[in-house]
Amino acid sequence: MTCEATAKVLFVDDDTVRTWYQDYVENGIEGLANFGHEGGACRLTAEQQDKLKVWIAATLPRTTREVGAWIAREYDIEYQTRSGLIALLHRLDMEHRKPKAISRKLDPAKQAAFIKDYESLMNRIDADEAVVFADAVHPTHAVRPAGCWGPKDVPVAVEQSSGRDRLNIHGAVDLETGQTVMKDVLTVDALSTIMLLTAIEAMYPGMRWVHVFLDNARYHHAKLVQAWLARSDCRIKLHFVPAYCPHLNSIERLWGLMHRHITHNKCYSTFREFSTAMLTFLREDVPKNWHVYCDEITDNFRVITSTEFRIIA
Repeated sequence: MTCEATAKVLFVDDDTVRTWYQDYVENGIEGLANFGHEGGACRLTAEQQDKLKVWIAATLPRTTREVGAWIAREYDIEYQTRSGLIALLHRLDMEHRKPKAISRKLDPAKQAAFIKDYESLMNRIDADEAVVFADAVHPTHAVRPAGCWGPKDVPVAVEQSSGRDRLNIHGAVDLETGQTVMKDVLTVDALSTIMLLTAIEAMYPGMRWVHVFLDNARYHHAKLVQAWLARSDCRIKLHFVPAYCPHLNSIERLWGLMHRHITHNKCYSTFREFSTAMLTFLREDVPKNWHVYCDEITDNFRVITSTEFRIIA
């Protein structure tokens, strides 16, 4: 019987069967007789393990294959299974992680000042004032493959569309109520900004002021927008998030939630179906299910600095 067939009979992983077989080949019946659930001793000495930790910390290998190759090259010790290498790395207090993308131009002082001003505003805001976060997003008609659990012996795939068509959405969200304004526009520019601000103002007819937090895109500073804001009856006040700090604009978290629900592992045969699903989620599902989503779209801001991370070249 093959290792795979034997593993199915014994209800164990086939790598385990291979390990037993290799132990038998190398050590005979005695090797199997001494097998215990407490696990075997590490094949590397304490000194070799320390050198391995130093090498991993210095090079940050992406795969266990690279780690196994280094061990074989340095110490002439072959690890037969990936699971054995993973167990070794866990014992060495290592873990596989994805680097976080951060801007090269983060300014901690500006972030701290923004957070302080925002918290000050929220602490003194009156009942006739509202706060919303605004931004533009451009989702494309394409599937975003994402990891999922499934039967081990069943390969999975997602059908892909062309990815050439995209939506241009200029939107805003109120973290207090979950209400959204989502404008499906031909182009995101000064005119779409005015359309969005007009809709936001109309959504709060009884409010004296509506504070809108948004990024420093050029169209947000356009002369047309400034002229619109200069109206005597304008009730909109703009507050700009520091440059290169999307983590300080809560609506960015809504865009992430949007992709998890609409584009991850989901294929829409037509752009119309894709657009309908996207806009329905943002315009209807989010406000209706805000009690579910509110913990994911928050204003728990913090200062991010490059000194918190090891920067990979």
